[in-house]
Amino acid sequence: MRIHRRAVAMTAAAAVALATVSCGVSDSRPVAGKQPTTEYGTRPLTEQDKDLLHDAEESLTRSCMASRGFKTWVVPRKPLPEDREFPYVIDDVPWASAHGYGSDIRARRDQLRVSDPNRRYFGGLSPRERERALDALHGEPSARRLEARTPDGATLGRVDGGCTALAQKRLYGDLAVWFRVTTVTDALNKIRYSQVTADTDYADSIRKWSACMRERGSRYADPHEARAAFLDPDKAVPRVREIRTAVTEAECAISSGLSDTARRLDRRYGERLRHEYADEVLTRRRLEAAALERGRSTVRNERDQPDQPAEKKRKEQ
Repeated sequence: MRIHRRAVAMTAAAAVALATVSCGVSDSRPVAGKQPTTEYGTRPLTEQDKDLLHDAEESLTRSCMASRGFKTWVVPRKPLPEDREFPYVIDDVPWASAHGYGSDIRARRDQLRVSDPNRRYFGGLSPRERERALDALHGEPSARRLEARTPDGATLGRVDGGCTALAQKRLYGDLAVWFRVTTVTDALNKIRYSQVTADTDYADSIRKWSACMRERGSRYADPHEARAAFLDPDKAVPRVREIRTAVTEAECAISSGLSDTARRLDRRYGERLRHEYADEVLTRRRLEAAALERGRSTVRNERDQPDQPAEKKRKEQ
């Protein structure tokens, strides 16, 4: 769970981060089983691997918080399996037929936020206890601070303390190294997207896509303009129209070649960035590979042990 001080200050309740819909071509699909080893020596994580590491970190955090007298609950990494990311354009006709631009998923996501047990628990604490709980979770402000620079020169920081940090140390080892490589590699997604959308081949495909949409009665310069027209919370749009337009977008993405172009460019620029930042990519993959067995053990132990009162856990530790 990721509960932020700023969210508490603004809403008087801690918020738990949930998956979001980013409509635009899905550059990756969930893959079951093993993936081939890459030139970096370790394979990328599967969706199942990511779920495992997420659950393990949440379980370790929960145990740590219990030892300090507070409660947290393990929440799924992706509570809505149908929640998909389309960074460039929707190109999945069946998905568009079922969800349009994802307004139904957004509504369900909002419901999950309201009912989330961590949000409700932190929101129910007194201001003093909430501050103590946040210090236990994220570390006290006086704790050692870690910093890392993104490829575009921004500096990000975090506190080396609290149950979240302890859980990540248990899984990944050196927290400073883990924070550095995740800061760099997570930023590569935004850089890759910017490079793809600035490419002339992408611009040409966007024009063809827009022409296809116009011929079918939908005038949008690009997929983002179409998405904004249907996901604006201040504008109520008929569900039938949303689905019809999203299906048209997906069909035009395929027929115009935008889907193939976006995937090709995404692979090209992604590979360039992975080569450019090979040290960080390799280090992250190695840390994650080593963490998988620890994660399996953690999740297995959590499933084998019944929940215990916080006071009993403190005495045992």
